[in-house]
Amino acid sequence: MDERLKQFEDKMNKTLDNLYSEFSTIRAGRANPHILDRLMVDYYGAPTPIQQVANVSVPEPRMIQIQPWEPSILKEIEKAILTSEIGINPTNDGKMIRLVFPELTEERRKDLVKDVKKKGENSKVAIRNIRRDAVDSFKKLKGEDISEDTIKDLEDEVQKLTDSFIKKIDGAIDDKSKEVMTV
Repeated sequence: MDERLKQFEDKMNKTLDNLYSEFSTIRAGRANPHILDRLMVDYYGAPTPIQQVANVSVPEPRMIQIQPWEPSILKEIEKAILTSEIGINPTNDGKMIRLVFPELTEERRKDLVKDVKKKGENSKVAIRNIRRDAVDSFKKLKGEDISEDTIKDLEDEVQKLTDSFIKKIDGAIDDKSKEVMTV
């Protein structure tokens, strides 16, 4: 692959990876500890991921259990969960926090699918913006030691790359939508 294309492919891969990580935070009826990935706890004045201050486990399909290594941080974890977008009230028994996930309603599932599609669309826009940047950079090569045919070939290659990534995003949207709609 041409070195000039490689940098744009890397950017597209990062966009796809970001979409996958966003999808992992959308819950689909089952308790998924990844919904806590973006939550930070104030740990001795420093924002720290929950996984670094507590043991996070899934003892049942619809429950996450968070057991901090230091009992003093229990309140901070509870506060982080309450101020997050998870939408679940934590149960604190003084030793650990439990998050019990209610069964998703049909309406909530449809809302989640809309959210999945919106995130997918945003990723497609990002991919197209990367393609536009690539084409612009190839056009700037005109006048240098490069033929117009080579520039045209680079533009065709970046279009093929874009098409393949859009296809991957569509597949990811379909997979996540099915997962969310499965009862």
